[in-house]
Amino acid sequence: MLTLRQLRYFESLSETLHFGQAARRLNISQPALSAQIAQLEAHFGTALFERRSSGISLTPEGERVKRRVRRILAEVRDLEALSEGQGELLVGQLRIGIIASLAPYLLPGLLAELARSYPRLSVGVRENVTAILADELARGDLDCVVQALPVERKGVSTIPLCEDPFFLAVPEAEAGRIPSPVAPSQLESERLILLEEGHCLRDQALDVCRIVEQRDLATLGATSLTTLMRMVAGGLGVTLVPKSAVETEARGGGIRFLPFEAPVPSRRLALAFRSSSGRRSDFERLAEMIRACLGLSEAAVSETAAGHEKTGDASAPPASD
Repeated sequence: MLTLRQLRYFESLSETLHFGQAARRLNISQPALSAQIAQLEAHFGTALFERRSSGISLTPEGERVKRRVRRILAEVRDLEALSEGQGELLVGQLRIGIIASLAPYLLPGLLAELARSYPRLSVGVRENVTAILADELARGDLDCVVQALPVERKGVSTIPLCEDPFFLAVPEAEAGRIPSPVAPSQLESERLILLEEGHCLRDQALDVCRIVEQRDLATLGATSLTTLMRMVAGGLGVTLVPKSAVETEARGGGIRFLPFEAPVPSRRLALAFRSSSGRRSDFERLAEMIRACLGLSEAAVSETAAGHEKTGDASAPPASD
């Protein structure tokens, strides 16, 4: 008979692909781990891992088992979370994922407020691009993700947070030649610099570029918005910046942030979580705190959220994420 212990041991080994590392993560001996994996393979009647002198890898059957084990353990973690607080909000462990173009501007205030208001909460934070965070949420590695709408995965619900309008970041020395507020058509003559592929901010900029049929695009290897801002300050081009980042990035100097004319391009932020999670009340409270930290308006995103929630809705209106 399968046990949760075996599934957890299998999950750890399938992620590390190293018996020693997996054993240390689980705080058990390597022989104990090997014995449990052997029992699991005996249950399935096939090898789940291929052992070689150079290391181990999952067999095709192991890959299939891995996908199911992740879903099962995600459900188990959601069940375990139901009893942690016994009705009390934000206690125990909370693993939050945040898109990279927002994390540096949200985290300082949010973590300080969580520590002050909820001392019994242990917070883990993961910053990455949307696709990776969505995968980690689905398999239970994260409890919730701060990202942008739409969310198109089945089994994921969202709580709308706020509208985050964009500004055009231009070199300080060149700001005088660009009329403000900026019309999208003005970007046709500008060199728009972008983050590397995979970053949601790149997709947001490309959405605007498609509107104005922009052709002069540049990717200069920047993997963070802060690096991109220094490129703008150095006169390499212009870029779109969400309002949530403006105050922090303005401190670096050398950049003017120009507003767009209406309708202003923007992204709609939301807090995503597994629909099966029993922590909706926790996430509602967390959403309130995120809104307060960002100081942005919820109104526009609420109008599109269909009762404050979308669950795996692939027909949601396109938005920058």
